Amino acid sequence: MKTKAVRLYGKADLRLEEFDLPEIKDDEILAKVVCDSLCMSSYKASNQGTDHKRVPNDVADNPVIIGHEFAGELVQVGSKWSSQFKEGDKFSIQPALNYKEGPVGVLSAPGYSYHHIGGDSTYVVIPNEVMELGCLLPYKGDGFYPASLSEPLSCVIGAIHANYHTTPGSYIHNMEIVEDGKMALLAGVGPMGLAAINYVLHREDRKPSLLVVTDIDQTRLDRAALLYTVDFAASRGIDLRYINTGEMADPIAGLKAISGEDGFNDVFVFAPVAPVVEQADAILGFDGCLNFFAGPSKQDFKAQMNFYNVHYAYTHVVGTSGGNTDDMKEALDIMSKGLDPAGLVTHVGGLNAVIDATLDLPNIPGGKKLIYNHVEMPLTAIADFKELGKNNAVYCMLADVCAKNNGLWSVEAEELLLANAGALQY
Repeated sequence: MKTKAVRLYGKADLRLEEFDLPEIKDDEILAKVVCDSLCMSSYKASNQGTDHKRVPNDVADNPVIIGHEFAGELVQVGSKWSSQFKEGDKFSIQPALNYKEGPVGVLSAPGYSYHHIGGDSTYVVIPNEVMELGCLLPYKGDGFYPASLSEPLSCVIGAIHANYHTTPGSYIHNMEIVEDGKMALLAGVGPMGLAAINYVLHREDRKPSLLVVTDIDQTRLDRAALLYTVDFAASRGIDLRYINTGEMADPIAGLKAISGEDGFNDVFVFAPVAPVVEQADAILGFDGCLNFFAGPSKQDFKAQMNFYNVHYAYTHVVGTSGGNTDDMKEALDIMSKGLDPAGLVTHVGGLNAVIDATLDLPNIPGGKKLIYNHVEMPLTAIADFKELGKNNAVYCMLADVCAKNNGLWSVEAEELLLANAGALQY
């Protein structure tokens, strides 16, 4: 089986190549990858090369396939797994394998460490360890993009589960955000912040009473407020407020005032920017938990923290890097119950767009960039479909479908693109 894939050879050295996959073994599975959403983690791995903890040292001679937020369908199932999986099954993969025997040990992951599996490819060989560790996850919903986006959604689910609080006189931590507490998402209207808002508003088991979402970009705040409305939040018992801290004379004082001067129980930081981290620390309430979600590229990243409050107010910090398999299962389950992750997606493209988009990802505005691997298409903003549709019928149809869905991507749009990809011209 031939595959076409984007492979990493070294720092900023990505190549789109066609090559033969090996015949699958009895304990492996051949799969077709339909789509992959580009992640900042791929940008970091691609630019850091072998300096990245998940990238093997020999990629110059044995390149790895990038991309780890992918979904597709199974093509051929080895005999070992034929009782659990069958051809045609839709799937998503938890890339954080925690597999001690992988190419780089416990940090090995599809999309960083493997030669024959990664999201930015047309076909892949799923190795035995993925199934052994329960990381090949069935997806029974409509379309494919929700399964692709289950991985980023699982990251925010894991982060929220990882927050913790204390009980006076006890050394046992109470995991999770505070029920009916006060919660803030700082720099919270990027792709992962939007995923967090969506999850918090839809989950059933634990919710804050106050959710404050901040940013300094009013356009992005307005889009978030259109997607995840204050009225819907109120129907869920949540007081949701979108705040532009760039317009506040004293953001810390202003945010504390919104909290009732007591500060916040749970504060999440979605940008690796020292002033944002320090702002988060300053608005923590008693026993407040600061979750540093955004992974910095610089290994010497630092920010100041008030250690007087650490000692006397029991404030504390937690950080997570990705979700676990249970988090992905929860993501797939909550999507089956009505959570649509389409609000994260602002751009769509084909496999030919991956290299340039990945290497320049921080400089491309908007949210998630969704790649359809069997399509040839430049990375295109959904907002541009209408203009492009003046000269191309496929873009015109896509514009009409997205317009019916509040300007968002959808299963209908996905099916239209896949059925008409051959008619795209650019």
